[in-house]
Amino acid sequence: MTNLPGAKLILLTTTHRVAPGLLAWPAWEALRSAGRVLAGDAAHPQLPAVRQAGVEVEVVAPGSAPTLARLLTGQPAPSGPTVWLGSPDGDPGLTDALARLAVEHAGEVPEIEVLPGSYDLPGARLLDLVSVMDRLRSPGGCPWDAEQTHASLVKYLVEESFELVEAIEEGDRDTLREELGDVLLQVFFHSRIAEEHPTDAFSIDDVAGDIVEKLMYRHPHVFGDVEAEGAAEVEANWEALKAAEKSERESVLDGVPAGLPALAYAAKLVSRVRRAGFTGVPDAAYELPAELTAESAGRLLLAVAQRAFDAGVDVDAALRAAARGYRDAVRAAEGLKPE
Repeated sequence: MTNLPGAKLILLTTTHRVAPGLLAWPAWEALRSAGRVLAGDAAHPQLPAVRQAGVEVEVVAPGSAPTLARLLTGQPAPSGPTVWLGSPDGDPGLTDALARLAVEHAGEVPEIEVLPGSYDLPGARLLDLVSVMDRLRSPGGCPWDAEQTHASLVKYLVEESFELVEAIEEGDRDTLREELGDVLLQVFFHSRIAEEHPTDAFSIDDVAGDIVEKLMYRHPHVFGDVEAEGAAEVEANWEALKAAEKSERESVLDGVPAGLPALAYAAKLVSRVRRAGFTGVPDAAYELPAELTAESAGRLLLAVAQRAFDAGVDVDAALRAAARGYRDAVRAAEGLKPE
């Protein structure tokens, strides 16, 4: 078996993360000028679009060396190059089959060219996470994942968030990357559960769409014609727009989640009061009393939160840093290395 001079096999690679038919122009040129188009999967997502364009596709087993030998080295030779439409799974067995052909039909196999037909866009791997979450929650998926609710996942969201904060504060970039993924999973998990609500369903696309609209609205200096010089002016515009959105609230403290850790809750309340310019309540006393009680200790901590906000200090982060220093000092006194 011999091929005509100049015979060529084009391995056309594609990604399943773009809509079928969205192929690069060189890919369409290769398909239209091909003497033969092959694919290894009858359910290939690109087949309907390619066939609709008038291109005939023959489905063959990618791991079958004899079949490939017949198609690639047999007579009569096609009038143009043979194009292999790559599958999203990488066509297991194709590489081995081509290597076997190169040995068994030395000098007869055509020139091989790899042609990228479509590319992943930035953020395309998020589509994989959508698919994975859908598989886990669907019949035949994971029983544990299928049983979870918004309420049952709260503790995991809190834990993952604190682990992310710790990775940031420790400067551990490997852990930071991992913990960002864990927090991202929680967002996708809750969104997938929300799709199943009988009367008020929404999806991850709705969640993403809402935050995109909010970001664009609150950044008129980027997406509109508002001028803003410096971060302080940007922050002031942000707060003004946010206040306009929440104009139906009765109190400046409406919306502050009471479930925050105590010190973070106090700091958030102080932040709301300060930003609103509210002066109806005096600051707590900052003096250390001779004898601490539950009430005086609470007032002292509140005063610290107020002073910290005025000084631009994140009181919650400051306390964690001090606690870690205390932890390391204790370990050092015990003859142990810092964590």
